[in-house]
Amino acid sequence: MKKLLFSLALLFIGMGIAQAQRYCIIDSKYILDRIPDYKSAQEKLDAMSKTWQSEIDKRMADVDKLYKSYQAERAMLSDEVRKKREDEIVGKEKDAKDLQKKYFGYEGDLFKKRQELVKPVQDRVYNAVQKMAQQKGYDIVMDKAGGVTLFYADPKLDKSDDVLKLMGSK
Repeated sequence: MKKLLFSLALLFIGMGIAQAQRYCIIDSKYILDRIPDYKSAQEKLDAMSKTWQSEIDKRMADVDKLYKSYQAERAMLSDEVRKKREDEIVGKEKDAKDLQKKYFGYEGDLFKKRQELVKPVQDRVYNAVQKMAQQKGYDIVMDKAGGVTLFYADPKLDKSDDVLKLMGSK
């Protein structure tokens, strides 16, 4: 019973604090999509990704071709030749997977390039949001793009255009 009363008291206090705070909603995807530097960075990343993926696909196709050839000839090969061919196939597959990890893995080339090209733009947006929140006295700024789920948001609360104006992009 005490836990229930305590939980209810916390709920009402939290609601009271939430109502006393000023908040707004932004859409970071909307903002980023309207910044030319971001679009350019995304296009470069997409082109790199496509090139790298083609290279990996070609290597994996070569591995697949080697494997099918090996399967067809396996019965006619000596144990020594069979072992050599298996090692060759495994080695080429490992090389292809290592290349994939190098390009697309955690802290791989794509991650590093994204940090180099996109992070500065995201930092500019973050700084503009922070500046707008301080200037207009917002206690909370929520982003409706991505992780936050909003069932309803009054369009007049969306301050994405204000952020773009502050950045000089609108």
